[in-house]
Amino acid sequence: TRPEVLEEIARLYFDAGADIIETNTFGASPARLSRYHLEGEVDEINRSAVRAVRRAVQDRAYVAACCGPSGRILKPYGDTDPADVYDSYLRQIESLISAGIDCICVETMTDLAEATLAVRAAKEVSPSTPLTATMTFDATPKGFYTIMGVSIEEAASGLQEAGADIVGSNCGNGIENMVAIARDFRKCSDLPLIFQPNAGMPEIKDGVMVYGETPEFMAGKAGRLIASGASIIGGCCGTTPEHTAAIRKTVDFIRR
Repeated sequence: TRPEVLEEIARLYFDAGADIIETNTFGASPARLSRYHLEGEVDEINRSAVRAVRRAVQDRAYVAACCGPSGRILKPYGDTDPADVYDSYLRQIESLISAGIDCICVETMTDLAEATLAVRAAKEVSPSTPLTATMTFDATPKGFYTIMGVSIEEAASGLQEAGADIVGSNCGNGIENMVAIARDFRKCSDLPLIFQPNAGMPEIKDGVMVYGETPEFMAGKAGRLIASGASIIGGCCGTTPEHTAAIRKTVDFIRR
């Protein structure tokens, strides 16, 4: 309903040095929108989001279609039929592709079964459109696992088998943990890797959620993330255009 706001946000990140700008369609699948009785607006919501980013960047950056989890728990652990979730992704991705995106980002996944549904749906709609698939991991005494118990090795293998072109992780961790996650991914995957850390983990201060990792801190660790195997670095929760600009400087310095 506020495309001018979306356009301005996209422009801020583009001006900060981002090469890839995501659409704000994380929750714009029919499965998600049905919670608000908006499933009939899937096409317009997704296309409007793409148009906003495209107006901001034109052809100077890649417009990435963001597809997040359905918010449902699949059978046999929940009551949702996987076929319904697959159809939900199909419908969303058809809208995004028709709007003219450059690539697809399936992200913040914790259930490998759902992640592979999203990847396969995307490849059914447009086999040639580049696709990144990322999962969110927690640090445990036995290593990094999603809340659904998926290991990095299982994620890397399953996402590649489903058709992902680029794999990795986003959200759930600051940049230091993401360096460790990147190393583990590199051990078990030859695909290009993408990592989008948070600006640390959120804390509530004076009733406001804040993230403690500054642009300078994240930029100082970005080189380690690249050395650990990252081909693409982005930002997730708490990262601002200032974080993007600082990381961009580090990347440019390394690439000189």
